[in-house]
Amino acid sequence: MKSGFEEYKLNENILKALNNLGFEEPSEVQKATIPALLKREDIIVKSQTGSGKTASFGIPLCNEVEVENSKIMALILVPTRELALQVKEDISNIGRLKKVRCAAVFGKQPFNEQVRELKQRVHIVIGTPGRISDHMNRGNLNFEALKFVVIDEADKMLNMGFIDQIGDILKKLPKERTTGLFSATIPDTIEQLCNKYMNNPKMMEVVSQVFNREKIKETYLPMEVKDKDKVLWKNLYALQPDTAIVFCNTKDKVKDVYSRLKSEGISVEQLHGDMEQKDRLKTMERFKNKEFKVLVATDIAARGIHVDNITHVINYEVPMERESYVHRIGRTGRAGREGFAVSFVAPYERKFLEGIEEYVGYKIEKGEFPSDDAVKSGKVVFKESQKSLNSGGRIKKQLIHDEITKIYLSVGKKKKIRNIDIVGALSNLPELTGEDIGIIDVQDNVTYVDILNKKGKVILKNYKEVIVKGKKARVERARK
Repeated sequence: MKSGFEEYKLNENILKALNNLGFEEPSEVQKATIPALLKREDIIVKSQTGSGKTASFGIPLCNEVEVENSKIMALILVPTRELALQVKEDISNIGRLKKVRCAAVFGKQPFNEQVRELKQRVHIVIGTPGRISDHMNRGNLNFEALKFVVIDEADKMLNMGFIDQIGDILKKLPKERTTGLFSATIPDTIEQLCNKYMNNPKMMEVVSQVFNREKIKETYLPMEVKDKDKVLWKNLYALQPDTAIVFCNTKDKVKDVYSRLKSEGISVEQLHGDMEQKDRLKTMERFKNKEFKVLVATDIAARGIHVDNITHVINYEVPMERESYVHRIGRTGRAGREGFAVSFVAPYERKFLEGIEEYVGYKIEKGEFPSDDAVKSGKVVFKESQKSLNSGGRIKKQLIHDEITKIYLSVGKKKKIRNIDIVGALSNLPELTGEDIGIIDVQDNVTYVDILNKKGKVILKNYKEVIVKGKKARVERARK
């Protein structure tokens, strides 16, 4: 079947990856952005969340990367570590068959681990401004071959106080580059940044077709602050979500709501900035894996949440930033499914709701409180459904590229092994050629290798070990 992406004359491995990912027709933002970046034009894109934005720059960047070149060819700046990881995952999936390698760098993650990754062949780096600056200042990032810079969610970075840091990064990068800036709003400060560091940028305002307003039923419930807890669990029972996110404005409120839901016997977890990175990642994996029903989160944690089975979003508190509302409700109504968004509005929050209505351009309907009968019968169904949750089984990774098998080799840097040694050893096997060897990740004691073209199963069947640079290396299917 022909896809709408073929008209862009993309690399065949990119087209194949898009097909595997289920991309059929470009979204509005992709139609505007892909041709412009392929023509190396600077662009400013005003676009809402949920519009297919990551792929709109990920596709041209992966297409234009020269994989034989081991220098960094593209830099993507993002506001949060969750978004850095999400963008890395999305772009890695687009570029994986072409062997495009991405790295994500952000704060509160060991510096040495990032340095190790950056020393390998990396084509695209995604990072938060603070950590990118640190690596630049320490000489860990070589941008001499840089062709593209993307600034994603610029308005969020402005709100977080990163804008000066972004200016400092941009002025140190090669002048001959293509720059793309994406933002839901374009305040004066961002416009000044564009005028200073971009070359005749094309302004594109994209009204997203994918921000599925028709797929999301939005309502609000007026109430006193003291009633919110009771209304929350009543709504959860009556609405019977498949999975739900409850949004609060502060991490303290997240902790509070989480503990109250837990004491009500609801299968719940929390996500906020006080948690360690590894715990946040584990929580997100468990949420994707349907191991619990309700996630209570702050906005900052929400930026990296792309889970298709979220049926309900509940704003326990109305966000003070209007674009946060759009981000929040955009977590539901995905993958063609219907979604529901309910906002709890205390009298003091009425003005925030009115600001949101002005921003989105329509009135949000007043909803109805659930009846006692709906709560009572819903509670039985809800509690029963919690029993069938995936109780800590192995996290199921969605298989996207079934022609790839990731293998593990029991040798690494400490045995003086380099990428070239792995390529040499594997391409000497009669079953493989260089074309079948994908992305290689050489770590201190182990190495992970993508085997392409459905050859991985053959290798695992035929070999328990291989010789790499005169050393025996155990061969297994990678577990990570």
